[in-house]
Amino acid sequence: MARLLVADGYAPSRDEADLPAQEAQARPRPRISWTDEHTCRPSTAQAPPRQGSQAAHRLSVDSPARAPRRRPRRLSRSADFERVYRQGRSFGGRYFVLHLFPRADGSELHESPRLGLSVSRKVGGAVERNKVKRLLRNAVDQMVDSFDPGVDVVVVARTGSGELCEREGLDGVKRELEELIAQSAKQGE
Repeated sequence: MARLLVADGYAPSRDEADLPAQEAQARPRPRISWTDEHTCRPSTAQAPPRQGSQAAHRLSVDSPARAPRRRPRRLSRSADFERVYRQGRSFGGRYFVLHLFPRADGSELHESPRLGLSVSRKVGGAVERNKVKRLLRNAVDQMVDSFDPGVDVVVVARTGSGELCEREGLDGVKRELEELIAQSAKQGE
């Protein structure tokens, strides 16, 4: 069998040389009897879906009696975390450590507290750490009025906090943080 060379140096293999050059014939669609067709489908074609944006469905309804909740801003720079750790006061519990540092600038006294979270790999894998952080954020968002305005708050999760979140969820996290907040208020007097 002679080898054919194409302009770019490609030589077909033995398998390719034996392929027929004819195109496959189109076969007619198989006929399905009326009794075997899908009975749930309409017998006529439907209109295509509408184009463009449509009105969004509301997922929740806010009651007018409930006032909007202040959300704490976030601590993001490592210098802010270091200042809270070194100069602030800490209150420890079994699952969390609460660090508080009042900001010195008087203009920030009317702002909501700033929150920082520290959840190390000792708590667990990425999924477990993210769950702990999400529950901590939700708990602090709901308890933001418990903190003085103009304070920086850092919550450090300890090793057993992952089991607490798995076992008791948001209620357990809120209970533990309330104990730490009460402890800080008692020592602050």
